[in-house]
Amino acid sequence: MSYVLYKIRCRHDTRLTPSHFNAMPAIPPPPATAFASDIPGLLVTPGQAPAFSPLYQQIKGLILQSLQSGEWKPGEAIPSEMDLAARFKVSQGTVRKAIDELATENLVVRRQGKGTFVATHAEERFQFRFLKLQPDHGNLQSQGPAQRTILACKRLRASAEVARALALRTGEPVIEVRRTLAFGGVPTILEELWLPGDRFKGLSAERLAASQGPMYAMFEAEFGISMVRADERLRAVLPDEQQAQWLQVSTTTPLLSVERVAFTYNDLPMELRRGLYRTDMHHYRNQLF
Repeated sequence: MSYVLYKIRCRHDTRLTPSHFNAMPAIPPPPATAFASDIPGLLVTPGQAPAFSPLYQQIKGLILQSLQSGEWKPGEAIPSEMDLAARFKVSQGTVRKAIDELATENLVVRRQGKGTFVATHAEERFQFRFLKLQPDHGNLQSQGPAQRTILACKRLRASAEVARALALRTGEPVIEVRRTLAFGGVPTILEELWLPGDRFKGLSAERLAASQGPMYAMFEAEFGISMVRADERLRAVLPDEQQAQWLQVSTTTPLLSVERVAFTYNDLPMELRRGLYRTDMHHYRNQLF
């Protein structure tokens, strides 16, 4: 069976920790070609070639560690370039280059005259970042909010396939959610998703139904989990009888199947999602750069 695979990958080098920088004396601004092996206090494992990582990449990794730990919450401002430069004992130019990459990857947002903020799915410009289905006429915003129907939300043990996708062991607890999204009263998307049980304790159908915003915004606000990138596989499929009933189509109607693994910071998988999309009034649109 054939499919289309979309990958948006961010490579982060986080082998330095803040303690490395706190322990080292102040150093002059590094040249643009400075490498990890040039930094005093960096330990290189014997027998391994040094990782030729530019200094700004190492600072980027340290900022990512702070984002992952929740030091700065989604929507909050991060310290200024001057403060970060003092914290890590590097030049402002090095910090600026690290933040530029984070902004390009949509992990932070620069606001003129206000500072740099942690990106959040609650912000309008990011609400549809991972939803590539567009109406044939108009846009998702013009259709109004999707009407969500929660069909199931239960705790179970991970199958081998789900465990592999979420970097868990087979049999570990996961939460399975099934829902439909309708636009203009027409069921358009059927989704099944699986989440690590220990990271989403307390998630229930009632909490999902009560949430009015995007699901990923809820994950940020209530569970401290930010989805920052995803890999997707696309293929054309036919629905079974139950799927056809939920989407109000016949079993001979071709659907677009989108399988997604979503990751939080430092490439930790946090969600496996399988969606069936009706394309009689919508199409999948992705911009490639």
